[in-house]
Amino acid sequence: MTAVALAAAFTLLAGLAVMQVLIIGGLPVGEYAWGGQTRVPTPRLRRAAAVAIVLYLGFAALLASRAGLLPGGGTTTVVVATWLLLAYCALSVVLNALSRSSRERLVQTPVSVLLTLSVLVIALA
Repeated sequence: MTAVALAAAFTLLAGLAVMQVLIIGGLPVGEYAWGGQTRVPTPRLRRAAAVAIVLYLGFAALLASRAGLLPGGGTTTVVVATWLLLAYCALSVVLNALSRSSRERLVQTPVSVLLTLSVLVIALA
């Protein structure tokens, strides 16, 4: 079950990273992210997208560690960080569901739910 959850989390994080790359490139996908503030991302949102990609890489490494693919999965630091990531993902479900952007709600809310469930399975491992 953990392997399936890890594969799902990696896939979702990769998809989110691709979306952030599109935002960095200035493509008109802003309605699907960052609260749907603007169709064409501003320079500030482009910088935030770059930071998000780095965070996604860190999330993937953390989950890989917790799932046993990388060392340290049973350490207190990794266990606590995984539960904090779960809280962050659960918060993103709420924030995406409350977004003013109907496109963000439609796309990002289910993605957030799936990512949250994947992280939960890994956290419980």
